[in-house]
Amino acid sequence: MKHQHEQEEEKSYDFLYYVFGLVTGIFTGAILNVGLEWALVGGVLGLLSAGLFLKVLVKGREEI
Repeated sequence: MKHQHEQEEEKSYDFLYYVFGLVTGIFTGAILNVGLEWALVGGVLGLLSAGLFLKVLVKGREEI
């Protein structure tokens, strides 16, 4: 029988930041009531802001 080293997997919940950014961006674009294209623009901006938040603030916290 082989000896296997079991390592604990760290679960990454990074996708939640992207989902939250996408949903809030679409919701904000829809609330502005200027059209469907602005809801899509809001979704893209939400994804970009979630990526920035994740890259700068959340990942920077691990280094401290």
